[in-house]
Amino acid sequence: MYTAYGFAAFSILIGLVSLFYPPPNWNNFFRYLSAVALILLVCKLLGSSFLLIDDVIRLFRWIFSLFKHKGGEVVDATQGISRLKFFSQLAVTFTIVPAVGFLYGMVRGAYKYRVHNVKVPSPNLPPEFDGFKIVQLSDIHSGSFMNENALIKAFDIVKELKADIILFTGDLVNNVSTEVDGYEHLFKQLSAPHGVFSVLGNHDYGDYVEWDSTEAKRANLELLKAKQKDFGWKLLMNEHVPIEKDGATIGLIGIENWGGNMRFPRYGKMKEAYEGAENYAYKILMSHDPSHWDMQVVLEYPEVDLTLSGHTHGMQFGIEIPGFKWSPIKYLYKNWAGLYKQGKQFLYVNRGLGFLGYPGRLGIWPEITVIELQKT
Repeated sequence: MYTAYGFAAFSILIGLVSLFYPPPNWNNFFRYLSAVALILLVCKLLGSSFLLIDDVIRLFRWIFSLFKHKGGEVVDATQGISRLKFFSQLAVTFTIVPAVGFLYGMVRGAYKYRVHNVKVPSPNLPPEFDGFKIVQLSDIHSGSFMNENALIKAFDIVKELKADIILFTGDLVNNVSTEVDGYEHLFKQLSAPHGVFSVLGNHDYGDYVEWDSTEAKRANLELLKAKQKDFGWKLLMNEHVPIEKDGATIGLIGIENWGGNMRFPRYGKMKEAYEGAENYAYKILMSHDPSHWDMQVVLEYPEVDLTLSGHTHGMQFGIEIPGFKWSPIKYLYKNWAGLYKQGKQFLYVNRGLGFLGYPGRLGIWPEITVIELQKT
């Protein structure tokens, strides 16, 4: 009872704080505090549901007893645990186990980096690019990190992979360009013989915070573009570039965010980006939202060999074991993590390096992808 009052009081406090300090502006302390409180509250409600079931059973038994003749009832003392004790144990289990899991996801799971190795074959690939190694990063969400240690750990892994090219598929920040302040020296360390290329994700535009003016919002985006240039990255804005190796060339296409699900913004202009890319024997498309592949690329651009996306994070929660993967995000996105194929076209959806909302990951760990192109 006192715990319930405590959660109620805390919820009121968070509500009052949000009036003067709205959630998009919360610092990491408030994000983590609110996340812990929400986890404990949800787990408590989940556990309490089993006690509610027992109360409902008691209610119906009491109603039923009103219509029965009263008489003695023999109770077998050798029977197993009582129904109340059984539901109580379920309540405790379904309160503690999920809470421990989600708290673990915040403390350790958010930085439990996994390298996924993928081979993508194609007859269109020039022989000179056979074995070409792409390292894909996505959804860093710089503003969610408490300090630089987690990024140092991730980027050290990237350096060891010795990529031919590094491709970043969007959402460098949560909302504002200043989130990368203090991390610039780390981003500058990412390098590869054929360069580092990037595109914008839906969070990079500053659409989810209030701005004093449209000019301020535009200036924020321009600053984010300038910062990526300063990192040594080439930001592709509805355009394509040639990637050359030993006299052969493939095309790299990058478009702005093209949202297909849940009304995410569509700034991408595929027609503009693709114009002239027909001449490349093999074409790679960087597009942040994987629903773009289903809703336009496969239908209108069948000559795009490989599309690289992110965006879903695998919902940062799910089950992934050899031969089986599941996450609630699958009910929103048909293609939400890993490699997909339709006809001769491939899509790879990166699970994301960072996190957003829930400051952790459970079951769906942060990802660094190594894609090896193969000539068939």
